[in-house]
Amino acid sequence: MKQSRVAAAVFSLDRDPFYTRAFLAILELGGVASVQLPVRSPNLNAYAERFVLSIKSKCLDRLVPFGGRHVCRAIDEYMTHYYLERAHQGLDNGLIDGVPESGGGSVVKRERLGGLLNFYHREAA
Repeated sequence: MKQSRVAAAVFSLDRDPFYTRAFLAILELGGVASVQLPVRSPNLNAYAERFVLSIKSKCLDRLVPFGGRHVCRAIDEYMTHYYLERAHQGLDNGLIDGVPESGGGSVVKRERLGGLLNFYHREAA
């Protein structure tokens, strides 16, 4: 009976001649499946590129990492801030997953990464 191999990861690539058959064979040996992107699709990765630009400019470019754990923690904190605390213009300045806290209390500032990322909300009255 023939066993099917399931790829551990998928690698999307453009049609650059840099990706030779030998390179793709090395990826396949490592358990990585490669998928070629469609021809003439400049905006295919626009959302991913915007997110990468955002995390680099707002978080990673402002830190001096002291190791892998430090970078992973910074990314985790930024992801929490991005999904739960940051207003998104495409959602009428609303939050993605978070529910805005409404109340008549005073405005409180929540900091992440030592004040690098800030979130302001009202306390419950």
